[in-house]
Amino acid sequence: MILGRTLESWCASYPLISDLVALHETTWFNPGLAPAAQALGDVGLGAADVADASARLARFAPYLRRAFPETAASNGIVESDVVPVAQLQTVLAERYGQALSGALWLKRDSHLPISGSIKARGGIYEVLKHAEDLALGAKLMSLDDDYAVLHSNQARAFFGQYKIAVGSTGNLGMSIGIMGAALGFEVTVHMSADARQWKKDTLRAHGVSVIEYASDYSVAVAQGRQQAEADPGCHFVDDENSVNLFLGYAVAGERLKQQLADEHITVDAQHPLFVYLPCGVGGAPGGVAFGLKLAFGDAVHCIFAEPTHSPCMLLGVYTGLHDQVSVQDFGIDNVTAADGLAVGRASGFVGKAMQRLLDGFYTVSDEEMYSLLALMERNQGLRLEPSALAGVPGIARVQADRQGYLARVGLEAQHMLNATHLIWATGGNRVPADEMDAYISKGRALLAQG
Repeated sequence: MILGRTLESWCASYPLISDLVALHETTWFNPGLAPAAQALGDVGLGAADVADASARLARFAPYLRRAFPETAASNGIVESDVVPVAQLQTVLAERYGQALSGALWLKRDSHLPISGSIKARGGIYEVLKHAEDLALGAKLMSLDDDYAVLHSNQARAFFGQYKIAVGSTGNLGMSIGIMGAALGFEVTVHMSADARQWKKDTLRAHGVSVIEYASDYSVAVAQGRQQAEADPGCHFVDDENSVNLFLGYAVAGERLKQQLADEHITVDAQHPLFVYLPCGVGGAPGGVAFGLKLAFGDAVHCIFAEPTHSPCMLLGVYTGLHDQVSVQDFGIDNVTAADGLAVGRASGFVGKAMQRLLDGFYTVSDEEMYSLLALMERNQGLRLEPSALAGVPGIARVQADRQGYLARVGLEAQHMLNATHLIWATGGNRVPADEMDAYISKGRALLAQG
């Protein structure tokens, strides 16, 4: 029984559950989508909150430039570029047997400095926000100071009195751990069984304490939360419910708006923007989508991509039950090669806040992610980790439903000719060469099998 109902009863009420349980690749466009002007109020945050987060990151730029020399070229701003992937688009049209109009681009959060994944946005921001609160409270500095003063033995000794804890499948732990340790915090990362060994090794090399669990993400988070609750000096970074993480991700919206303008890409009602965001617990894609909706309104269409084995956000929004249900409740194992997306229960905060702002959801198999990984490397020379490829099929999923979803939102053939499609690549450039070679070899083998 699942919440007092049989699986058959659930499938009768929610037919797509049958496909999810069977691990079929599934697409669902949200009938509850509302105009941004109406639905942005659901979030409880606004443009002023995102602007405040952006200003805080600007204040920390001098510190980041000094502590992490790889950010010097961007003057201490942690940001990634956008690149066209036209060759991949041609290959995808052949692979999926359909015309794919518009222009396909890639947002390379896979190459963000410091920790090399989308989690650098929210994770680094939350650590910096916590550090600023402590430093200002202790009068270690003022808002008007040059924040490079925090790159000192005195500041590290001060932050060394405090602890930070987080539960993670890997990439958030990397961001929190590397940033927290650089400032001087005592950081503990509780990591689930699916987290890659190299990520654990990297954290330990930075002086971070890593606690491993034989269970999945939810257990790692629960243990991290329990540790923090027992220690008043420990700040818990709550990937499921953190407003600060969410705001750190949301800053991406205005930045992308400027980047597209720099590329002379128009985004408006006649030139729609589709963004395909890999989703785990939902904090990162939810925050980015919120920022995008603030920046572009109804001209942007946000689609979440999940592994067939971990469709937690799709399940939560589709049933309206959000974090009250998990994929395991329905017999789905939550075991996937896309380690950053291996989450069985979605964030209730994100699901409820964003349910009227998200255009759709789809699932993709591990085999397809590996195949797309090899195609990306072959056609664009880019090497990404499996989870970062989840957004690639989005352009085909959207255009396969012209009579349904696209018609419902008023997008016709001419609109789609003018459309920009953006794959949000979430991680990959820090993967060790031998492990990446193994990923690519597996993808090539799957392509050879047809």
